[in-house]
Amino acid sequence: MRSDRWAERAKAHWDVGQMAGQYGADVVVAVGGEMAKQLALGAADAGVDVAIVRDNETATDLLKKLLQPGDVVIIKGSRGGMRWQIAQALTDQEITGILS
Repeated sequence: MRSDRWAERAKAHWDVGQMAGQYGADVVVAVGGEMAKQLALGAADAGVDVAIVRDNETATDLLKKLLQPGDVVIIKGSRGGMRWQIAQALTDQEITGILS
C-alpha cells in the first residue's frame, strides 16, 4: 500500500498539470517516473497535449522539434532532476551538473 505522503505528492503533481491547463498551456512535457506521470495525467485531464519522457536529453530533443519562435517554456522540477539542463540546451548554453 502506498503511503499518505506518496498520495500527497501525487496530488500536488496532478494539480500542477491541472494548472497548466487553466493557464492555457498547449503542451506539457513531463520528465521522469511516477510523479511525471501524475503531472501529465492532470494536464491531460485539463485538455492539454502531453508527452512523458524519461530524461532531460529526450525532453530537450522533443522540445527542439516542437518549439516555434516566440513560444514560452516553463521548466518546473526539483534540483535533483537537474531540469535546468533543458533550459541550458534550449538556449545553447554549456550543460552543467549539480552545483556544490
